[in-house]
Amino acid sequence: MQPEMPNSLTAGSAFDPNIPEEGPSAPPPGFLDDVHGYLGHKGEGDHPLYPPPPAYVPQPELNKNTLVPEVKVPTVSEDVAREALLKFVESKWRYSSKPARNMVFKQLKPITVYRYRLETYTETRTSAWEFEPFTGQVVDGPQYGASPPPWDIPLMLPQRYSDRVEKARVPHSSFVKMCHKCNGCGRTRCVGCHGRGQKRCPFCHGHGRSRNKRCNSCNGRGRKRCISCHGMGYKTCSVCQGSQNMLHSIQLTVTWKNNISNFIPDRQPDFPDKNFENVSGDPFFIDESNLVYPIQGFPDQEICDVTTKMINEHYGRFSSTSRILQQRQTIELVPLTHAIYTYSGKDFSFFVYGVENQ
Repeated sequence: MQPEMPNSLTAGSAFDPNIPEEGPSAPPPGFLDDVHGYLGHKGEGDHPLYPPPPAYVPQPELNKNTLVPEVKVPTVSEDVAREALLKFVESKWRYSSKPARNMVFKQLKPITVYRYRLETYTETRTSAWEFEPFTGQVVDGPQYGASPPPWDIPLMLPQRYSDRVEKARVPHSSFVKMCHKCNGCGRTRCVGCHGRGQKRCPFCHGHGRSRNKRCNSCNGRGRKRCISCHGMGYKTCSVCQGSQNMLHSIQLTVTWKNNISNFIPDRQPDFPDKNFENVSGDPFFIDESNLVYPIQGFPDQEICDVTTKMINEHYGRFSSTSRILQQRQTIELVPLTHAIYTYSGKDFSFFVYGVENQ
């Protein structure tokens, strides 16, 4: 026969049917009011994307092109080439610097390498419901007017071509509602003990005895105080923090991003193009405008062709979902020299590349 529980424990384990079970951590669909201009929200984690209105979308002009000035290919002297090789050898502790000091140059062959870069600076706007415990904050609700459309909310532009994310509360979108997790009770039933304040003893499985002896863990009671709720049977609501009500509002997220595409024609099979990613070039041509246009008349026809392709790709990809604030196209001359030298009667070679003479 299981011994009777003391009154002190019985009182703490009284089940209160008025305390609700935990609800969802986010408001269920249909719980929140619609706000005109922000009707795309379907539920938790939903961030509707707002394409810019036509007035914000620049339109390219037909048959417009850009001309590029002529450029002179730079050369590298023997001293610069030798110094570049010595610097490389010093970074490799197993290499000897003797060949670099005593080599005899046979040829320094400059190779024309152009790098084309297209930058499209965009602004994207999305929104999501945000909520916080209501503790008497000012409620900027629809009684103060209609919420402005997403693209009519003014924000300070960051430095051009710099990535940045900014969040802002949509004016007049706030309202207070009963907490959806605790139904306005301020507390929720403990799921560990189902609101009883006590749990079955894990050592004697609720029997009060183990191996024909009184269970030492529960002192023969068969149940133990619930650690999760400290024997109360309930917890303070984790969403409203006991305030019983929540302040809901729409938060606008504005993302500024510089979208970059690079292209280098493969002119030297023996030199890996990925090495160019870590060095600078000489930007002899920079064209910047709200929209840039394909290049014509440049000596490297492959560059001309790729400008048309990249510009069309960027416009098609970004204009439908984002606002194009500015574009910039650049042609750099990236120095590349093939140095051929003789050492101990044999021919060897290396490359010197980039403005940094790597």
